[in-house]
Amino acid sequence: MLQNKYDFVYLFDVTNGNPNGDPDAGNEPRVDAETGIGYVTDVCLKRKVRNYVDLVKDGAEGYNILIKNDKPLNDKFKAAYEAEGLETDVTKKGTNLPVELKAQKFMCRNYYDVRTFGAVMSTGKNSCGIVRGPVQFSFADSISPIAINNVTITRQAKTDEARAAKGDTEMGTKNIVPYALYRMSGHISAALANKVTGLSEDDVELLWQALLNMFDEDRSAARGDMEVRGLYVFKHDNILGNARFPELDRKIAVNLKDGIVVPRRFEDYEVTVNRDLPDGVTLIAY
Repeated sequence: MLQNKYDFVYLFDVTNGNPNGDPDAGNEPRVDAETGIGYVTDVCLKRKVRNYVDLVKDGAEGYNILIKNDKPLNDKFKAAYEAEGLETDVTKKGTNLPVELKAQKFMCRNYYDVRTFGAVMSTGKNSCGIVRGPVQFSFADSISPIAINNVTITRQAKTDEARAAKGDTEMGTKNIVPYALYRMSGHISAALANKVTGLSEDDVELLWQALLNMFDEDRSAARGDMEVRGLYVFKHDNILGNARFPELDRKIAVNLKDGIVVPRRFEDYEVTVNRDLPDGVTLIAY
C-alpha cells in the first residue's frame, strides 16, 4: 500500500542525437511547427522505463513486461486465465465481470508495466479489462526552440549486386538535434494504486532508478548523448496530496543564463529550486 502521493519534474538533455523520431516527418526529431519547441512523447519515455525494468529484473516474478515484442498480447491474456483456472476462449455476448477482474488482478501482480502505467487488455476472447495506471507522464518539452540538422552520411557496403553495380558509395541522411534540454512532469496516484493495481513502494523506487539510469542502458548512434539532468520528487504526506501540482511545478525554474542566445550545453541554463514548500510536501532531489 502506498501512503504518499508523488509528483515530479524530470530534466534530461540530448547532444547530437534524435531523442524521439516522428514517423510522419521522415523520422526527424519531433518539433512543434508553430513554436519550434521540441518534444518527446510519454510513450517513448515509458518504453525506456519498460526496457530498463526488463533488463535489470530479467523476468523475475512480478516484474514481467506486457508491452514488448515477444508474444501476442491475446496469448498473454489467455495465459492469465489459465493460471487462475478460468475457462478460456468463451464466445458470448457481454463480459463476465468477476472472471475478468480475477484475470486482471493476475496481470497487475505479474506485469510491472500494467500496475505502473495501466493497459488496455480487453482484446480477444479472454478479456482482462482496462486498467488505468497510477503513474502518468506528460510529454517532455524542450526549454528552448530546437534546431534540426540533416547530416549527410555515406555507406560503402551494398546489400545486393544491383546496388553494387551503381557505384562505390550510397548517400543517406541522419537527423539530429545539436543540443536540447527537455522537461517532463509525472504523477503517481497512491489512491489509484491502492484501489486498482497494487503498485508498491518498491515499485516506485524502481521507477526512480529507471528514470535515473535508463539512458545509460539505451545508447545508440541515432540518439547521440542523452543524460539525466535532474529528478525532483515532491512527496506528499498523505494519499490524496497536500498541494496542487502547478504550484509545485513552479518551484523548479529553468532559464537561459544572461547572454546565451543559442544553448549548446547544460551549463547554458540555470536551474533554480525554491524549497519554500506547502505544509505536508517534501522535496527529494536526485
